[in-house]
Amino acid sequence: MCGYCSFKVIAVEFNASRLHLPRFRLSVAADLCVETISVLSDTTNFAVLDLFTERRDLMSLPVIESGRPIGLISRNIFMSQMSKPFYHELYGKKSCIAFMDKEPLIVDANMSIEALTFRAVESGEKALADGFIVTRDGVLAGVGFGLQLMNVVANMQAEKNRQIMHSIDYASVIQRALLRPSNLALVEALDDAHLEWQPRDVVGGDFYHFARYDDGWFAAIADCTGHGVPGAFMTLISSSTLAQALQQLGPRDPAALIAEVNRGVKGMLGQIEGGHGSSESNDGMDAAFLWFDNASRTLRFAGAKLSLFQLDPEQQAVQTVDGERMGVGYLDSPLDYQWTNKAIHVPEGSLLFLTTDGLIDQIGGAKYIAYGKRRMRDVLLAQRTRCARHVAQALLDDHQAWQGEQPRRDDLTFFCFRP
Repeated sequence: MCGYCSFKVIAVEFNASRLHLPRFRLSVAADLCVETISVLSDTTNFAVLDLFTERRDLMSLPVIESGRPIGLISRNIFMSQMSKPFYHELYGKKSCIAFMDKEPLIVDANMSIEALTFRAVESGEKALADGFIVTRDGVLAGVGFGLQLMNVVANMQAEKNRQIMHSIDYASVIQRALLRPSNLALVEALDDAHLEWQPRDVVGGDFYHFARYDDGWFAAIADCTGHGVPGAFMTLISSSTLAQALQQLGPRDPAALIAEVNRGVKGMLGQIEGGHGSSESNDGMDAAFLWFDNASRTLRFAGAKLSLFQLDPEQQAVQTVDGERMGVGYLDSPLDYQWTNKAIHVPEGSLLFLTTDGLIDQIGGAKYIAYGKRRMRDVLLAQRTRCARHVAQALLDDHQAWQGEQPRRDDLTFFCFRP
């Protein structure tokens, strides 16, 4: 007799889908545990050979002493060794510990799948190829296999990704809802205008703000640090700071508003010199703020690394009104920096354009270079007689053709309008 222990063999296919894992607690090693037979340390190799011959489904065989595992015999390794010439005669009657792995991966049944995964990687290929031993209070409970573990980890990761994407999708709903009042105000204030907002990912790091007043209107577009989720967080910080600044200062001084937003962002992110410790953030935004006075048809523009493009009816070229080369927020933006307003008279029929760098910096074309301001100006000039919506669509079509098969580099936001 071979002296093996009477653990029940369960020869069933393991289903690693998330529906077969616990839904209301973290998965643990016990969820991968398959009951198996084991052999005592004094069991002969002939007895082990008989077991492997009889049980084709038996891939790994624990070796125990006093109920506690001391090693693991791999079917593939054992059968390979015993098939060598003279190994039957030399090792057949000897203890099975001759061919067992004396340092198998042994884990407690309550170990989390995450911790088990790290332990399996540390153990090397053998834990994935030959499996691992699962114990309860040090006593053998069963074995687990690398394929099961990989399937479970893959499904757990897929579930995490699904949950994350669901959260991001809902964050996009919230972000778009925050922009909706600006869209409604724009429709009420301007008959000929188009505001394009395309996040590179589901959520974006660009935002805009538009508000209508009795004597004019205020508009802003901004490109916050990053895109995706980090960028979206920055838009919440920046847009809320802008809303507070508008309540305090009103809409008629864009330069003062940018300065106030600069102080607010730096304060919220701890980017103020003399603060406690050093800031872990060096984030901010590029922005363009506008105030248009209905009576005088005067536009006040203040820009932080963004420019205003103007095409008057009598002009044969697009004029550029540059913003200042100082970003909003950021460690190197002085807390007391003062932006300046630029007053621009806007004749009837003039076309004006603001954009973040997502439009200009997109790589494409035959030489894989940036789209650039020159190409953008050419499209504006060619479409100058059309309404803002058609100008915007022509620009998007040209931009898409330029991009071709290249990936989108950044969020894209622009404001095209005739006051």
